[in-house]
Amino acid sequence: MINYTTVKKSSYLPSLVLGALLLCLSSCFDDLNTVPLDDELTTAESVFDNEEAYLAVLAKCYAGLAVTGQTGPAGNGDIGGIDEGFSSYLRLYWQMQELPTEEAIIGWNDQTIADFHELDWTSSDGFIAAMYYRIFYQVSVTNELLRQTESELLDSRGVSAATRAEIPSYRAEARFLRALSYYHALDLFRNVPFVTEDDAVGAFFPEQRDADFIFDFVESELLAIENEIAPVGTSDYGRADQGAVWTLLSQLYLNAETHVGQDRYADAVTYSERVIESGAYSLEDDYNHLFLADNDQSAEIIFPITFDGLSTRTWGGTTFIIRASIGGVLNAEEFGVVNGWAGLRTTPQLIGKFDLESAGGIVSDFNPGGTAGYKKLYVPGDYNDYTYDDVSTSISSAADDGIYEGIKVFPEDNSTFLITRIPANALILGDTDGDGILEGNGDPITVAESGTYYLTVNLNDNSYTLQPISSVDIEGSAIVGGNQQLEYRADEGIWYAAFDGVAGDLSVRLRSDAGDILLGDADLDNILSPGAAPANLDAIGPAEISLRLHQRDFTYRIGSTSFDRRALFSTEGQSLEIASIPEYSQGYAVSKFRNVKSDGSPGSNMEHADTDFPLMRLGEVYLTASEALLRTGQDIGKATDYFNAVRERTYKGPGGNIRSDELTLDLLLDERARELYWEAYRRSDLIRYGLLTSSEYLWAWKGGVPEGQGASDFRNVYPIPAADINANPNLEQNDGY
Repeated sequence: MINYTTVKKSSYLPSLVLGALLLCLSSCFDDLNTVPLDDELTTAESVFDNEEAYLAVLAKCYAGLAVTGQTGPAGNGDIGGIDEGFSSYLRLYWQMQELPTEEAIIGWNDQTIADFHELDWTSSDGFIAAMYYRIFYQVSVTNELLRQTESELLDSRGVSAATRAEIPSYRAEARFLRALSYYHALDLFRNVPFVTEDDAVGAFFPEQRDADFIFDFVESELLAIENEIAPVGTSDYGRADQGAVWTLLSQLYLNAETHVGQDRYADAVTYSERVIESGAYSLEDDYNHLFLADNDQSAEIIFPITFDGLSTRTWGGTTFIIRASIGGVLNAEEFGVVNGWAGLRTTPQLIGKFDLESAGGIVSDFNPGGTAGYKKLYVPGDYNDYTYDDVSTSISSAADDGIYEGIKVFPEDNSTFLITRIPANALILGDTDGDGILEGNGDPITVAESGTYYLTVNLNDNSYTLQPISSVDIEGSAIVGGNQQLEYRADEGIWYAAFDGVAGDLSVRLRSDAGDILLGDADLDNILSPGAAPANLDAIGPAEISLRLHQRDFTYRIGSTSFDRRALFSTEGQSLEIASIPEYSQGYAVSKFRNVKSDGSPGSNMEHADTDFPLMRLGEVYLTASEALLRTGQDIGKATDYFNAVRERTYKGPGGNIRSDELTLDLLLDERARELYWEAYRRSDLIRYGLLTSSEYLWAWKGGVPEGQGASDFRNVYPIPAADINANPNLEQNDGY
């Protein structure tokens, strides 16, 4: 992993000589041609006397995607004219890709932020200008590294053989990062100023190049470095290798028809399949883990923008995404941060792409019935450290007839227990003689063999029985494969089994040499009663069942294990509909990104997130391959397989799979929303489908009205900032602005 902390005060920070953009950025930098950003340094030559500077400058190239300046989280920012916290590359890019769509809406009134969702921004928009300047700041940094690593300069500095061996990789990575920023410029602005390391350093007006030129440049750069950058899957985490190059090429080609009117879907197939077939990446087993503070451990992420709460601090990046999404009744600590900023939510149209009723998979839930009100006897013993007030292990009298029943699990041989009438060390019943009759203050009852027992206490005659249960099974025609034994999970106090469910009957059998006990649920109220008829279930596919049998009423839960686990929304205290955008409680909150680890522990800093942003990952590549194959008509079966690979991860099996004749472009667009929401793809996706500005697909507050309305098609491209148009006579404004 490249360490952003190598970019520190004593490092040479490029852009000393950004002649290519001096007028574009004149409002952001003072005398950029002559004054180093580091006051302690004067020239590149003096800096590169230290060979560690080459890696430090490369680190700055990467860091520019994440941090906003030289000190972090604020102070000595890279660009001016905007609050530094707002100037983060990722924060700006995310806003421009998500806020104009149905995936995100923000309740703040900061400057012109509301204009994005309303699709009515202007060429004077400060956020658009900041993104534009961010892109070209990145270009300037990478250009400078390429200038400073030309062979002639390395020769003149007497650079060691060890460092020279690393330079080709540094240059390839810098060219990748520059291509990435030019790709973003192409997607957002189309026709932009163009400069490379070959342009002279000094004051000049950069020429504007059209989308075709920028497309060709990005493509040629990526193809040129394909075999110069690290082989796929071999780079340190956070650094680009062939996998990142191929992924960016697949995205370039997928959107080529939108950007330059070229059908390059076959090429999108070629490069997405190179990623897939490389075997260097695999889908994360748990979708949630892709967006947590330890997602740097994921084998799915191809190229991240990395963050560290201690050494990569910013008010942008994932800190912004996480904290801006927290408000209302949400507990910020559960997200691993100190507090929320109550801004971001989503619209009903994104929510409508998920079946929230099945999210979580509960088909029928536990029913405590009358348990809380039943009379109880308490059963303290070795198994619960003689906890006299442990209600969870009590037994109860469902009929209030003096007969108490429940199942007890004794984990060790010669376990002992007592019976008490109250949850205290008083009114104790034991069995001194071992004759099955309880006496007041009698000795503890000893259970010779560990295992599961059905305990019955009859206070009418003070008798009790312990019936050994050899297994707890489910049986009936609803279970594919017939009877199935359940396992006891002591930490949860339940009996559990996974099964494949079809329409039919289901009962629970407590197997015992003394006679089986059959439990049924004829009323389908999730209460199991001895001797009752079986429950009659609908077909549910892959499922799981959990039983609570410690006390009457015996109850169970059935959950489908085949459901979409990507619906990471918080609904408590939130309304689905949005009548007023500033009201945080209107619109469901998105809880996808968190600053907590997969084990539940918080990140290193509750002010700033450790969570990396997965700018490129395998799940997106599968969907790109599927869409490109469908558009070419090459192999619909393979396209369906790629689609189903993504589904099988989230459904934990084939329950969400589709047939080849069900795969459509509309389904793929919706699937990209379900898989990739809040990952900065949606604007580009909607434009590719002709829907960002169209009145055919509306969402809440699209175009600035509650029900949504279409907008002019020129909104598919952002304007060149007015300040740049005024400063550079070589620039022409995009249509409509």
